[in-house]
Amino acid sequence: MNSWLRCFLMAGLAFLAVTARAAPPPLDRPNFILVYCDNLGNGDVQCFHPEARQRTPRLNLMAREGLRLTSLYSASGVCTPSRASLMTGCYPRRVNLQRSDTGAVLQPVATKGLNPDEVTIADVLRQRGYATGIIGKWHLGDQPDFLPTRQGFDTFFGIPYSDDMTRDKKPDVWPELPLMRNEKVLEAPVDLDLITKRYTAEAVQFLEKHREGPFFLYLPQAMPGSTKDPYASPAFKGKSANGHWGDSIEELDWSMGEILDTLKRLGLDENTLVVWTSDNGAPLRNPPQGSNAPYKGYGYNTSEGAMRMPGIVRWPGRVPPGTTSTALCTMMDWLPTFAHLAGAGLPAKVIDGHDLVPVLLDPGRTATPYDDKGFFYYQGDQLQAVRSGVWKLYLPLPNKLVNIGGKSSPAPAQLFDVVHDVGENEEVSAAHSDIVTRLTSLAAEARSELGDLDLPGTGQRPAGRTSTATARRLQE
Repeated sequence: MNSWLRCFLMAGLAFLAVTARAAPPPLDRPNFILVYCDNLGNGDVQCFHPEARQRTPRLNLMAREGLRLTSLYSASGVCTPSRASLMTGCYPRRVNLQRSDTGAVLQPVATKGLNPDEVTIADVLRQRGYATGIIGKWHLGDQPDFLPTRQGFDTFFGIPYSDDMTRDKKPDVWPELPLMRNEKVLEAPVDLDLITKRYTAEAVQFLEKHREGPFFLYLPQAMPGSTKDPYASPAFKGKSANGHWGDSIEELDWSMGEILDTLKRLGLDENTLVVWTSDNGAPLRNPPQGSNAPYKGYGYNTSEGAMRMPGIVRWPGRVPPGTTSTALCTMMDWLPTFAHLAGAGLPAKVIDGHDLVPVLLDPGRTATPYDDKGFFYYQGDQLQAVRSGVWKLYLPLPNKLVNIGGKSSPAPAQLFDVVHDVGENEEVSAAHSDIVTRLTSLAAEARSELGDLDLPGTGQRPAGRTSTATARRLQE
């Protein structure tokens, strides 16, 4: 009997030792990297669309090593509002950055920007001792009060707005497109051919400097960007099968590989959660360049192609590899998700995002709060659609804004199952009047709290304002 007990105990201890070695590291302030491409569509990367015209081997590998999110939404189809929602965890209308004073997005020398009183992801994490850095495109205001270094980031290296906002467009008002470090202009105009290469080098340096952690690196890439012919460095120019657009994406793919390789080299792989995604879908060009397949529509509106983004999450030992989630989630969710994992408190002000940790750690869990509360698609000031569960209802609108130029036309109510009918080929509102009624009710609640066109919402907060705005000139 004693011999049997000894064997049993030894086997139990051996099992516990193996289990202990295999257990993931404790959730003690993991590092975060969030890569946010510009105007890159779902159909532009092979791991979401195998027929993509450019090669994306490192993103394909990242997807095999992590989780693909196939119902991840931007809160807007254009740059400024989408970035405002990412930073604050709020719908753009809540923070009054759904549009600029002069158009769809903030332009150089604007008197409007992200209110410094808002709490950003960087603010939340810095309070928990994180080093916070942004490398890339900001586009939430170029005046001093609105810069990243006033919004929770320790450091900033990048451009303050879009790559197409160059002096030649408005020579009497706009400065040359500047490359900045913190609040100082390093050079103007910046050499956009080298922008991805330089951002990547800066990112590697950031990781090396903060290898002891914890850190939050926000990398909003400038490419493929807003210009008709996207930029790429000489090593990638002319190498893809999709012209300048493909060249820039293949360089972005290389960039992601460099960052992941650096994490492994520094021994940071298993304690770093990496998110790769895009701000909005590829815009319509002639001839077509970017792709949002299999979704319908192009960037800059409320179509699935404009707002349903490719998303990859990688965290070895935590996020199950080679998995896919259809859970309805949004860019607003990264703030509460990172806060949870960092052990940080949420902002005192109302936010609209939800904690995604249950989905990330168990992709089989597809239910999220949006299934009950709804997700709302705004085109600037106008509420145009709502999604709940698998259903997306395009609201009946007598004057639906159809582009960022302000053109409008009548639009009927339309209902689609956007999970099983991703191309929106079968309109089913007549067969599901109960769903139409429920989603219409959710839209009414959103109008009350967030507003709609000239109707202010009870939950809106003011954007940042400055009485004067000046062009940022090259400083020696």
